[in-house]
Amino acid sequence: MDNRLYAVRTDLALEAKEMASQTLGETIPGVHTETIQNEDCTLTRMDIQNEQGSRAVGKMIGHYITFEVPRLREKDSDLQDRIATKFAQEFAGFLDKIGITKAAKVLIIGLGNWNVTPDALGPLVVENVMVTRHFFELMPDQVSPGYRQVSAVAPGVLGITGIETSEIVQGVVDRSKPDLVIAIDALASRALERVNTTIQIADTGIHPGSGVGNKRKGLTREFLGVPVIAIGVPTVVYASTIVNSTMDMLLSHFKKQTSATQQIFGLLDGMQENDRLQMVKEVLDPLGHDLLVTPKDIDQFIEDIANIIASGLNAALHEAIDQDNVSAYTH
Repeated sequence: MDNRLYAVRTDLALEAKEMASQTLGETIPGVHTETIQNEDCTLTRMDIQNEQGSRAVGKMIGHYITFEVPRLREKDSDLQDRIATKFAQEFAGFLDKIGITKAAKVLIIGLGNWNVTPDALGPLVVENVMVTRHFFELMPDQVSPGYRQVSAVAPGVLGITGIETSEIVQGVVDRSKPDLVIAIDALASRALERVNTTIQIADTGIHPGSGVGNKRKGLTREFLGVPVIAIGVPTVVYASTIVNSTMDMLLSHFKKQTSATQQIFGLLDGMQENDRLQMVKEVLDPLGHDLLVTPKDIDQFIEDIANIIASGLNAALHEAIDQDNVSAYTH
């Protein structure tokens, strides 16, 4: 049996590193992590430096930034503004780190299906970003200093267009010739608490549909010929992950009440997380019950997080916009 079929599914490099740390220890050769915590969010910068680190974590060599903001679910507009400001500052620093100049032309790709709310993050960001390429093309003498060429497109999904997303993006890149591609997509998480509260930035590209288990041609530097930065937010979690997390919470709850958890839970009490998840998947998968689940307030959340990302991108990409005071509301 191929145990990889029953592995924990996550698109977050931070979670992949956490899982690797359970067997390899906190210090993983080839992986450098820096964590900064304040009252608003926990910011983790991770560099996977070589093949050894890449194999250990299961993620590509590159730079990753993760924002964890548990209070995003509280719909606090002031908090959203502060996170948009922090996102803009970090993203601007990220561009400098990977060598993107202030004059570089940018193409923003909003991946996902605009008809399915949990998958509509990319198209919603595209609606709210400031596009300027047409001004540079049609009236360059009237463009104020402090702006760069930015274009954006939401190519849809295979089920809508009948064309692979990567092929559409490749065609746009070939014709518009950007210096950088920024791809935004919805992701899947292994932890319930990170759904709708986490933003990941990575310079390793992205695979459209990866959040729902699709493994098709990715949007990477090797494929498109230009650097690709991926921005993702986990909006869904697998039912098997929910069941597994619920078992963990039940075990923790009963251990606070009694020492007889072995009698209550039997073999489950001593099982490792991956073993227990494998058992859950073996039960759910044949029945087709390992569903993708999203919170009931996803409609409001997806609008809020799209505004945070779009506002942050606008400030990070255009010097004329103040990066130190970003409003997350673009309408």
